[in-house]
Amino acid sequence: MKKAVAERYRNIDFSRAKRGPVVKPEPGKTKISIRLDNTVLQYFRKLVDKAGGGNYQTLINDALLEHVHGRSTLDVVRQVVREELAPYGTARGSNSTLQRTRSARR
Repeated sequence: MKKAVAERYRNIDFSRAKRGPVVKPEPGKTKISIRLDNTVLQYFRKLVDKAGGGNYQTLINDALLEHVHGRSTLDVVRQVVREELAPYGTARGSNSTLQRTRSARR
């Protein structure tokens, strides 16, 4: 570092400074080191890029939680559809269209 640049920071008082992270970690989470295939990392990073931002580590955590809880892809899709339709007042009991579609297939 150049001497002129370093001089600017000489008068900063660090006597009350604390070591450690600036942002406290969420309770219930543990920082670990893990080795993953490059393909896995690229997949989750691409998902984040397509979404316009976010945290690929959170996506990996969510995928692992789904696996641990034994949720199938179909269950996840059902949950997402329910959540997306909820604002439109779609009630579970009003499947007359669904029942007609099913009977038409038979």
